[in-house]
Amino acid sequence: MRKENAQVPAPRSPNAALVLDLLRTAGETGISRLELAERTGLTPQAVSKITARLRAEGLAVEAGHRASTGGKPRTVLRLAPSAAYAVGVHLDRDELTALLTDLAGTVLALRRRPVDLGAGAGPVLDAVTEEVRALLGGTVTGATAFGAATGATAREVATGAAVLGAATGAAVRGAATGATAREVATGAAVLGAATGVTVLGVGLAMPGPLDHRAGVPGRVTGFPEWAGHPVRDELAARLGLPVVLDKDTNAAALGLALRPAAPGSFAYVHLGTGLGAGLVLGGAPLRGDRTGAGELGHQTVQLDGPPCGCGGRGCLEVLCLAAVARGELAEAARILGTGAANLVRLLDIDQVLLGGRVVLAAPEVFAEGVREVLAGLGLTAPVGLATGRDAVAEGAAWLTLAPVFGK
Repeated sequence: MRKENAQVPAPRSPNAALVLDLLRTAGETGISRLELAERTGLTPQAVSKITARLRAEGLAVEAGHRASTGGKPRTVLRLAPSAAYAVGVHLDRDELTALLTDLAGTVLALRRRPVDLGAGAGPVLDAVTEEVRALLGGTVTGATAFGAATGATAREVATGAAVLGAATGAAVRGAATGATAREVATGAAVLGAATGVTVLGVGLAMPGPLDHRAGVPGRVTGFPEWAGHPVRDELAARLGLPVVLDKDTNAAALGLALRPAAPGSFAYVHLGTGLGAGLVLGGAPLRGDRTGAGELGHQTVQLDGPPCGCGGRGCLEVLCLAAVARGELAEAARILGTGAANLVRLLDIDQVLLGGRVVLAAPEVFAEGVREVLAGLGLTAPVGLATGRDAVAEGAAWLTLAPVFGK
């Protein structure tokens, strides 16, 4: 998976990112330097240098020893989850979910509140700002002292990163705007050196269409007033943290793709207030040049069907949500299965994963209904459930965490 947003600090070399990712996937049991060398193809000397630097930076720690076939026991290393934190935000059409994770992606705190996407960008981003600040806590303090100790300016510190309130009792957060990438990276490094606790940034996931590179939404179905609003840059200025914007389904797919033993290619099919898909091919999310990949809900499946908010007729989304509104969940599952079958035929994916609040309210109905459609067409791709309610918000946090691991 390639790094697509240069705002987020990442390890200084691809080899360091590779080693760090293996430490992440090894979990609590850890991994030895010899195993790291075998899996990366690096020399033992190179691995020793990289791991020494990761330990010095607080990203890796010893996890005990493991018996060897000869000689002294091997030292086992693991990721240090408390070395850094990230915030993930799922901005749905009617609900806002914000959560805080550690470097390993473990959720530490979560906040949820109703919102109305139709209220416009100003009031909604006010709500997002409030929830992120509540997660981080604290007030703007200590920036000048940190800067004086390290040679960085107070603005670089304040706009660059935050000290987690739960760990230190205070948060450093920038009120300045127009922060450069250098200021962001410098601030994160300064606060990390001074306190050992940094927040890498905020990942924001919302309905598409949108441009994830520019950080700007398009004509969100039903909410055209969001088109062209500089959501990423405005939120970054408000919070003084790096922000990454992506579609809700892309974020969820990224988080699922980074789980151990994730299939190499799959479609995450999300049915909630809307219908869409996050696509993963070759282990990497497929966004498309204009973030237009995965707009499953706006496939036309009935040429003379009812009008859809996107401007088309007979779209999968409008038909599926209409069946849900009538209480005909089996019919909704059949319609969803038609869309899933189209994806399997088009992309030859390994698996279909279903998620979203509507699916999770009746998981077996939807899973079985989609399986029946695929089986009836002779398609063998297995159908599973992404059972976590907050898969999108967790994936949003990975929008900022993933570049640290070279993803």
